[in-house]
Amino acid sequence: MRAHPIRRRAAAAFTAVALAVIASVGAATGAGASPARINGQGSSYVALAMQQWVADAQTSGLQVNYLPTGSPGGLTAFGQSLADFAGTEAEFSALSSQGVGDTRGYQYVPSVAGAVAVMYNVQDTAGRKVDYLHLSRRTIARIFTGDITTWSDPAISADNKGLVLPDQPINVVYRGGQSGTTGLFYDFVANVAPDVFGPWAQRNSFPTSVRIIQLDSSPGFVPKSQAFQGSDQIAQFIGGGQGLWSIGYDEFGYAKTYDVPAAWVQNAAGESVLPYAENISAALESAALRPDLSQELSGVYNSTNPIAYPISAYSYIVTQCAVSADRPTCRGAYSNPGITETLTSWLRYIACEGQVNMARIGYSPLPPNLSQEVANSIARLTGAAPEQLTQANCANPRFGGSVGDGGAPPVDPIKNIDAIGSGSGTGETAAGGTGSVGGKGTTSSGGGSTDWRRVAPVAYVGPSIASSNGIAVLALLLVMAVPLVVGGILARRRRNGTPG
Repeated sequence: MRAHPIRRRAAAAFTAVALAVIASVGAATGAGASPARINGQGSSYVALAMQQWVADAQTSGLQVNYLPTGSPGGLTAFGQSLADFAGTEAEFSALSSQGVGDTRGYQYVPSVAGAVAVMYNVQDTAGRKVDYLHLSRRTIARIFTGDITTWSDPAISADNKGLVLPDQPINVVYRGGQSGTTGLFYDFVANVAPDVFGPWAQRNSFPTSVRIIQLDSSPGFVPKSQAFQGSDQIAQFIGGGQGLWSIGYDEFGYAKTYDVPAAWVQNAAGESVLPYAENISAALESAALRPDLSQELSGVYNSTNPIAYPISAYSYIVTQCAVSADRPTCRGAYSNPGITETLTSWLRYIACEGQVNMARIGYSPLPPNLSQEVANSIARLTGAAPEQLTQANCANPRFGGSVGDGGAPPVDPIKNIDAIGSGSGTGETAAGGTGSVGGKGTTSSGGGSTDWRRVAPVAYVGPSIASSNGIAVLALLLVMAVPLVVGGILARRRRNGTPG
């Protein structure tokens, strides 16, 4: 699909500004070494953001490369000095090889806020695609620990106002190998349903003192349905024809990229939300940051903010850093000053201009305090005093109280529906009051869900066009035509000398 010309111009303008800023920062810090090539690897959760950041850097003349090998792989490569930086949501403490980063030293540099979406491919009993699935936190936990195995389960029906889906087995899609996204998702499960998670982890010999970053480390774990190594593969499979009756966890940006429905997740306040930037930002107000800036997210998973999306988290870039009193993990700066030069310019861009477009691609920009932490991290690279970021010198929209374009979620399509599974065909309409929801309603033996909802696809962030009643339109046209007909008759009478 070709981009809209206005969007193309806006994207071009944004890129031009971003490149100018990268160049100016590079000039300002370029009193010493020339920028050198830097190579990074790690998180696929942040890969869509990295694509933009790396492309802008390369166009400006900075040589930056990034491979989405997964958070654990990135941390291991960085710890073994096989990469200059890593992208991650996992911490070094989660790795099975302890002490990987200790010799080289490291710091966690915030890069962007994101969320894990629960993507699915389901049809109703009439064979129509379901794009409005609602799931509670506990139902999600039970599905992904194998406690709920069919789409017709009463818990799923209860989450969806009585809608009964076909009696089809649930195909759980998960990340094979080590994955930071797996770590985040099952950390969420452990926090919201510990009574479900604990016995499941024990049965499968999974650790409970650190995040589970690899499901297939236990050969017989349940549920074991379909494994993929990358976020792209998961989204493409679930969204394709072979993915019918599947459900999986993946970064929300991939749901937007591949137009795969993401479930409305019920938060601790009882509200159902999607992982748009406003919802991610609201949830992360409850994140606790440790002294090294790694994240403790139990407050996010259980946030009572009514708009909070509960499976939200920050992503990090891991770099070396000079010995610092406030970062005991720092062991020393890069031996190649050209690497420091490139990272300084690139991280400054990420902290500010790099946040402008994040809501459009499924993330949420950093809050001002974490953009400032990026500037503080740059100071640990260079040994200079940290720059103080403000709305005047930093384009991050959060400095102005916004998350940027594309950050507002759509309206919950079933919030004001009393019930859709009674079979009576009546219920409360979205506008309030009681009326038909379109046909027979939905029962386990009925004709499937009725077309009572008009929800925008998950990637759409614009107003929907209301449908019109055919009879009402015809009546309106007749009313509009009456003056024209009467006027024509009167005009003919006047021409013929007939009094009106």
